[in-house]
Amino acid sequence: MRKPSHRSTAVVAALSAAVLGVVGCDATGGNAPGPGGTGAMSAKPSPSPTPVWNSSPGSLAAVGDSITRGFDACSVLEDCPEVSWATGSSKEVDSLAVRLLGEARAGQRSWNYAVTGARMADLPGQMAQAVTRKPELVAVMAGANDACRASTSTMTPVADFRAQFEDAMSTLREALPKAQVYVASVPNLKRLWSEGRTSPLGKQVWKLGICPSMLGDPDALDAAATLRRDTVQKRVEDYNKALEEVCAKDKRCRFDGGAVYEFRFGTDHLSRWDWFHPSVDGQARLAEIAYRTVTAKTG
Repeated sequence: MRKPSHRSTAVVAALSAAVLGVVGCDATGGNAPGPGGTGAMSAKPSPSPTPVWNSSPGSLAAVGDSITRGFDACSVLEDCPEVSWATGSSKEVDSLAVRLLGEARAGQRSWNYAVTGARMADLPGQMAQAVTRKPELVAVMAGANDACRASTSTMTPVADFRAQFEDAMSTLREALPKAQVYVASVPNLKRLWSEGRTSPLGKQVWKLGICPSMLGDPDALDAAATLRRDTVQKRVEDYNKALEEVCAKDKRCRFDGGAVYEFRFGTDHLSRWDWFHPSVDGQARLAEIAYRTVTAKTG
């Protein structure tokens, strides 16, 4: 066999160096993508971030006013907390606590600090009581009594309402920075007047002082009465805007998107004694709205 020439040897050497150079570039990384094979297969994926909102909280506290106390749902002018949309034990209502925790745990892990007649100014104090239980979820429904005053001039100013709600949220956050909050919108009081005024009994009960700014002189349809009711209605809408905006600043707060305000309460949903507060059926509808909001998947 003929010996290779010096020139042939040089060419082979050059080609070998070029191939080794290309392989070396891939092996060392450079700007090329990382290697495949077993090395890549053994790399552990990054853990999924923990969701900010937990749709299955393990405990619940409720704050607010007469609606959350089940006022006038079972008997005239009395609280009936067992039918509360938030924490009640009634099977007819299937409260938010029962839906989230189950019947047995709801009795042990839910608490109701709402007070009939309470206004937003009372919410920080209720929240201070609630945080002592260290609930994972706080349910809030307040604001109707801020609009239900003796006259439109004595309704809570929107700026004060906002500041009081912010104070309540601060009370919660200082004690429980990771607790979740469900905020219900203030109901459509004008619709409640429209439905309830069909009941002679309801109108007699209204004379005892239930929401006079909206329900006073219920059959009057003159310009002054219409303006009064429209003024109350506008104030409720402004309250709901404040609730939504304050809640939106807190990543662990969910507003119902106006669902309670927009719910079309009919006569079946209203107390048969005052035709204004929710009946047992109305309480069940409020529980449905709350549960839907709390368990909704985030986008």
